Amino acid sequence: MSSDNNCVIGIDYGTDSVRSVLVDTEGNQLAEAVHHYSRWKEGMYCSPTQNQFRHHPLDYLEGLENTLSNVLQKVDNETAAKVKGIAVDTTGSTPVAVDKTGKPLALTDEYAENPNAMFILWKDHTAVNEAEEITKLARSWDGPDYTKYVGGIYSSEWFWAKILHTIRNDENICNAAYSWVELCDWIPYELTGGDDVNEMKRSRCAAGHKAMWHEEFDGLPSKEYLSKLDPDLADLRDRLFDDTYTSDQPAGTLSTEWAQKLGLSEEVVVSVGAFDAHMGAVGGEIEPYFLSRVMGTSTCDILVAPYEDVQDNLVKGICGQVDGSVIPGMVGLEAGQSAFGDVYAWFRDVILGPFTQVVENSDLLSEGQKKQLVDEAEEKLIPQLSEAAAEVEEVDTGIVALDWLNGRRTPDANQLLKSSIEGLDLGSDAGRIFKALVEATCFGAKAIVERFRDEGIRIEGIIGLGGVAKKSPYVMQTLANVLDMPIKIAKSDQVCATGAAMFAATAAGLFTDVNKAKNAMGKGFGKIYEPNPDKTEQYQTLYKQYKSLGQTIEKRIQDKHK
Repeated sequence: MSSDNNCVIGIDYGTDSVRSVLVDTEGNQLAEAVHHYSRWKEGMYCSPTQNQFRHHPLDYLEGLENTLSNVLQKVDNETAAKVKGIAVDTTGSTPVAVDKTGKPLALTDEYAENPNAMFILWKDHTAVNEAEEITKLARSWDGPDYTKYVGGIYSSEWFWAKILHTIRNDENICNAAYSWVELCDWIPYELTGGDDVNEMKRSRCAAGHKAMWHEEFDGLPSKEYLSKLDPDLADLRDRLFDDTYTSDQPAGTLSTEWAQKLGLSEEVVVSVGAFDAHMGAVGGEIEPYFLSRVMGTSTCDILVAPYEDVQDNLVKGICGQVDGSVIPGMVGLEAGQSAFGDVYAWFRDVILGPFTQVVENSDLLSEGQKKQLVDEAEEKLIPQLSEAAAEVEEVDTGIVALDWLNGRRTPDANQLLKSSIEGLDLGSDAGRIFKALVEATCFGAKAIVERFRDEGIRIEGIIGLGGVAKKSPYVMQTLANVLDMPIKIAKSDQVCATGAAMFAATAAGLFTDVNKAKNAMGKGFGKIYEPNPDKTEQYQTLYKQYKSLGQTIEKRIQDKHK
C-alpha cells in the first residue's frame, strides 16, 4: 500500500503483545503488525498465585524491531520515505531498574534471569503492603499529602510501591539500580539512542498519575518524605527527575542504529511516550466530559475537562488528575478496573482447564486433533457463554458477583480485595454464572461513574474502546443497560496505536496541536448501544445488591488483615 501524504507510526505495547500501525495524516491505516511476547506466553518470570507479573525487556525489544520492520515491509519505499514521526504508548505503571546508561538490569548477564531486574507489569500486586505504607505516611506526616492528586490512595500497581517492595526484598537490585524508568519512557529513549538516563525525557502522564509528580510539590515527593519510607528510596530521588513532558513534544530523533535497522531517516521524530489508555482516549476522539473506557483485560477510564471547571476540585479514590496527561491544555482524570476481560477469561479457563486435561488424555483423537479441539474451544468458549447469557430472559437470576478478581483499582484502590459470587443453586448453569460476572464488571464501571458525579464531575456520554468494546455486543449492551447511558464505539480497531500516531504527527510538526491531529486523523464512531428501558430499573436494584455484597466482603477482608 502507498500514500501521497506524510506518514507516521504508532506503537502500542499491551499486556500480551505489541502492535505497530503505519498511518497517513488523514488517518488511513496503511499497514499493521503484531508481535506476541514469547517469554510472557510461556508464563516465564510470573507467579499468578503471588500476584507477580514481569516482562523481560527482550520481549519488548524483539517486538519493537519485528513490528516496525513488518509494517515498513508492507508499504513501498516511497511511502516508507514519508514517515516523519513515531510515538509509543505502553501499559503502566510498568517500571524497571536501570543502570546509568538507562539499560534495564535484566539486559546484563548478571541479572538476565532475575525477575526483579525486569519490567514490573501494571498488574503486579506484590507491593500491596508498601502501597498502604505510602498512603498512611502521606496522611500522617507534617508535610504535604503527596497522594492528593492521585485520589488520596496510593496503589500497589504504581511506581513508588513497586520500587520500594523491590529494593526491600532484593539487596542486589537495590545496589545495582542507578535509577528506575517507566516502559513508556524507555522505548522512546531506546529509539533515540539514549545513553545517559539523566537525559531521558519523562512522561507527564506516567509521572503525574503514578509517581505523585506535581508542580505544586516542585516535582516528585521530597527526600524527607521518602526517607521516612526507606533511606534507599530517598537516595534514589536524586537519580530520578524533576521535569516532565507532554506527548506532543519530541523526545528526540531516530538513532543511527535504529534508522539503519529500519531503513528510515535519522530525522524521524520520536515523541515523548505515554500510557496506552491516555493515547487511546485521543485515538478514540475523546471530548470533554465524555468518559473514554478502554476495555481489555482491565479497563482504564479517561476523562478530560477544562482547567476552569476542575480548579481545586480533587476527586477522591481515582487514579489521578494531571495537567496535560491526555490532551495538553486540559486536565486529564483517570480511573479504571483491575480486571474486566480478565474476569471473563478466568471463567473460561476454569471451564477449559479440566476439559483440556480430558482431551489430552483421550485415546480417541490424534495429537493434531487434540490440539485443534482445544484451540477451537479456547476461541469459541467466551462467545458461546455470551450467547447463553443473552438467552436468559430474567434480569435478576438471584446470582450476584463482584468483579474484584484482581483487586479493586477504583474507586478507592484496594488490591487485597477478592471476588465473590452469591445466590448459586442447582439451576445455576454456566450461562447464568457468566451473566452475573458480566454484570459485575458493569457494576464496577457504574461505581466509577457515580464517583465522578458525586465529586462534581459531570459525565455526558460514554465512549467504548478496545477489544471488548469491538468484539462483545452482549457485554456492551449490558453496560449500556447498567449505566443507563448510550455507549458509542470508536470505528478504529487500534485506537491506542492510532492515538500514538496522532501524537507522532503532532510532535513531528505535521499538526500544530493534538486536537487538530485528532480531528484530521480520527475515523469517527460506528455502533451505538442504547440502554433498554425495560431493564435499566431492574439493574438499579441489582446494583444495590452488588454494593451490599461488596461492603460485606470488604469488611471481612479488612477484619482478616487487621
